Amino acid sequence: METLPFTPILANALSFAFEKATTEGKLTICLLVIVSLFSWTVILTKARQLLRARSAGRRFFAAYRATREPMEIFNKNDDYAGAPAYEAYYTGAEELAYHLKNNPVEVARVKRVGGPVSETGSQAQTDLLARSIVIKVSPASFESVKVALERAVSAQSLSLEKGMIILSTAVAGGPFIGLLGTVWGVMETFSGIAKVQAASLIAMAPGVAGALIATVVGLFVAIPAMFAYNYMITTIRGITQELDNFVTEYATAIEHVYVDNRPISEEIVNALKKMREHETGKHAVA
Repeated sequence: METLPFTPILANALSFAFEKATTEGKLTICLLVIVSLFSWTVILTKARQLLRARSAGRRFFAAYRATREPMEIFNKNDDYAGAPAYEAYYTGAEELAYHLKNNPVEVARVKRVGGPVSETGSQAQTDLLARSIVIKVSPASFESVKVALERAVSAQSLSLEKGMIILSTAVAGGPFIGLLGTVWGVMETFSGIAKVQAASLIAMAPGVAGALIATVVGLFVAIPAMFAYNYMITTIRGITQELDNFVTEYATAIEHVYVDNRPISEEIVNALKKMREHETGKHAVA
C-alpha cells in the first residue's frame, strides 16, 4: 500500500515563493526572521516574568493581609521574590529599619494599670501609672521612606515594561517591512517583463509569488506579537495599579505605627522635661 507523503500546510507555496524571490526580497525576509526571533524571545521571557509576578504577588498579599504589624514580614525574613509589591515593601521596610536604628525618636507612653479598690468597690483616685518608651521616626525620616517607596515603584514599573518596545515595533513595523519587500519584488518583476517584452501570466506569476512572500512573513511576525502585546500590556497595567494601591496602603500603615505625629508644642514640653530631669540628676549627684 502506497503511503502519501505528508506535506505541511502552505509548505509548497512558501518554498516556491521563496525560491522565486529576488535578492532584495530574501534580505527582507531574513530581516523579518531576526525581528521575529527578538519578538518571541520577549514574549516567552515576559510571559514567564508576569506569571511569576502574579503567583508570588498573590502569596505576598495573603501573607501581608494576615499580619497586623507593617514590619512583621521584614523581621521574619520571608521571601517572595518576583512579586513587585514585595520588592517595594522590602525597600520601604529597609529604609524604615535604618531610620529606626540611626534616627530614633523616643516617645513616652503613659497608661493606667489600675490601683487599689476602695471599700465601696469603686476605683480609687490614686491609679497607678505605667510608662513605656516607644521608638518611632520623625516626619522627616518618614519622607525618606516615602521617597524610597516611590523609587521602588518606578523601578518595578520599568522592569515590567522592559522589552515591550520590541513587541510594539514588531506589530507596527513587521507588515510595513514585508510590504516594502513585496513592492520591491513586484517592481523587479515588472521591470524584467518590460525588458524581455513577454507580458504573460506564466512570466509574471513566479515573480509576483516571490514578492508576496515578504508580506506573508511580515504578517506572521506581526500577528503573534500583536496578541501578546495586548495581553501583556493589560496585565502590566493591572499589576502596576495594584502596586500603587499597595504602596499607598503600606505608607499609611507605617505612618500610623512608626511616625511621631505629636504636636510640636508637646514635643517641646517633653524636651524641657528631659532637660529638667537631667539637671535634677546632676544636682543630686553633686
